[in-house]
Amino acid sequence: MATKDLLLEIGVEEIPDWMIVDGLAHLSSKLTDLVAQLGGKVTLAEATPRRLVVQLSGLAEREADREELISGPPRQANPQAVEGFAKKNGVTSADLELIETAKGTYYSFRKQVAGKTALEILSTNLPGLILGIPWPKTMLWPGKGGARFIRPIRWLLCLLGEEVVPFSINGIASGNQTAGHRQLGAHRIPVTIANFEDTLRKNFVILRAAERRARIVDNLPSGVKTDAALLETLTYITEYPTPIVGEFAEDYLNLPEEVLVTVMRFHQKYFSVNDASGKLAAKFVAVMNTANDADGLVKHGNERVLRARFNDARFFYNVDQQKPLSARVEDLKVVTFQKELGSYHAKTERVMQLVTELGGDATALRAAELAKTDLTCEMVKEFTELQGIVGGLYAKAQGEPEAVATAIYDQYKPVSMEDSIPRTRAGQIMSLADKVDTLRGCFRIGLIPTGSKDPFALRRAAQGVIKILAEGELRIGLKQLAGGVDKLEDFLIERVKYYCGDIRGYAADEVLAVLAANSDHLQDVLARLEAVKTVRASEDFEPLAASFKRMKNILDQAKFSPTGKVNDKLFEDPSESALWADFNAVVARVKGASYADILAAMATLRPALDLFFEKVLVNAPDLAVRENRLTLLFGLKTEFSGIAEFSEIVPKTQETHTS
Repeated sequence: MATKDLLLEIGVEEIPDWMIVDGLAHLSSKLTDLVAQLGGKVTLAEATPRRLVVQLSGLAEREADREELISGPPRQANPQAVEGFAKKNGVTSADLELIETAKGTYYSFRKQVAGKTALEILSTNLPGLILGIPWPKTMLWPGKGGARFIRPIRWLLCLLGEEVVPFSINGIASGNQTAGHRQLGAHRIPVTIANFEDTLRKNFVILRAAERRARIVDNLPSGVKTDAALLETLTYITEYPTPIVGEFAEDYLNLPEEVLVTVMRFHQKYFSVNDASGKLAAKFVAVMNTANDADGLVKHGNERVLRARFNDARFFYNVDQQKPLSARVEDLKVVTFQKELGSYHAKTERVMQLVTELGGDATALRAAELAKTDLTCEMVKEFTELQGIVGGLYAKAQGEPEAVATAIYDQYKPVSMEDSIPRTRAGQIMSLADKVDTLRGCFRIGLIPTGSKDPFALRRAAQGVIKILAEGELRIGLKQLAGGVDKLEDFLIERVKYYCGDIRGYAADEVLAVLAANSDHLQDVLARLEAVKTVRASEDFEPLAASFKRMKNILDQAKFSPTGKVNDKLFEDPSESALWADFNAVVARVKGASYADILAAMATLRPALDLFFEKVLVNAPDLAVRENRLTLLFGLKTEFSGIAEFSEIVPKTQETHTS
């Protein structure tokens, strides 16, 4: 059967850049599902702010014919019912056959169903598929009673081979026309699948995101501070990106670099530029959505806007210096943290108490006292991205010790698993206390994350706690951090599983085995994990773990709790004596040894343990003998399960990743 290509383009008003990738992925996936019976595969899935494009190749012109089994009355039905069923379905009773099913035997017939054409499938289903894209926000278009979509649809291009797939959405009919760049290209342009992308390019639309991204990067001047997130944003807010270099007055460089870069990056979407010595230069790079700026009008316009923003920043900086951070602590009483948890002043007092409990010094305590005061500063009110950073900058400018300023500056770190932790011990303790206070408070009042809802970013806070504990090598227990708050310890343990598995790369069963041993300190957990990972490579380890699982099952089934010590006089088989002797020798040998050495020594017990299970019936008829054998197994399990619960270890072939 002949095959055809399919091209779908949805032309819209500008989509917010952060929504485009997920929206395109959903469209591509659902379109693939829709034509699954026709075969074919996605060969192009691209988007710009004004269009979503998916192309598939190798679609059959129609579905294959199929046979459907139509069931009717049961075997015991009267002839009239059987005849009625046949007549209703356009056949005679002679065409029916008795088909046996799990529910009984029924009169049935096999109906031949012709496959639908690709054109019919697409024209029927595409409107619903397009309107079903799950955008984070949608608008009614053109108004009440209209369809919901991310932005108004302006054109629909849909071609199956050379034929237009007919459908419409809110009065916009599909056709064979696309649109070029809003200012530089033609308004409506007939295209074919073959010339679609080249036609767009001639009309100043670079369809492929990778090409737009490369066009930006390749035209950046030297010294530009690269920023992956900003680059991605610029890639998806332009159709024909062209970088231009602008300048600003050098006296603005008297402001903190963090302020200038934040204004350029977050508020204007400009790249900042460093000079040859690595210092911030009085230049910026803007990315136009046009071909050139021959008269410099775009350059001058961007310079004028940036100058106004820098003037605002300078004004806020000067005003803020009139009142030091230390005088702003009382002002936090009127800044709400959370309505049930009180003000930021109350939070500050709780964090200071926690800093003391966690072993923080005077530096950490002073940093905690001043940490949230920048929330009352004009700079942070205007440039919220600078929260914490402004506090650190102002603390330094106002004569606070360098260590205090650094701790305040780093207070929100790490903001992700890729971010670094606070640079100093005081900063780590203070950041930890701040995050723990937020977690405790929110959990106490029931603001526990469910599904995708996490308005107070508690998962991120918990991940930050775990990362600081691990990479700061802090020996603070999870129980202490949870502070007896219901469900918080379990929440932190879930983050430990994620950190150890997804970030540090330990196998899921290794993580579960170590955590089942109830280690409370993350440094200890990581040391045990490394030991388990190292020793696991030995040929005896996994079979020994299987024996531990067998021990656990035997002890659990017996509900056994020892009442005495092992009595070697009750041994009836040499394998018992051998295991007991080897066990005692290993225990004596590993006193004070590292986890890895203990596990390596434990693995040497495998031959004796295998022989024991081969030769001995643990649940012997004689009660004294049985309890003695159970006591022996209990001793083995208890001695070594303090490192990890080895019954959790599964063979490599069954290994799964933790989440």
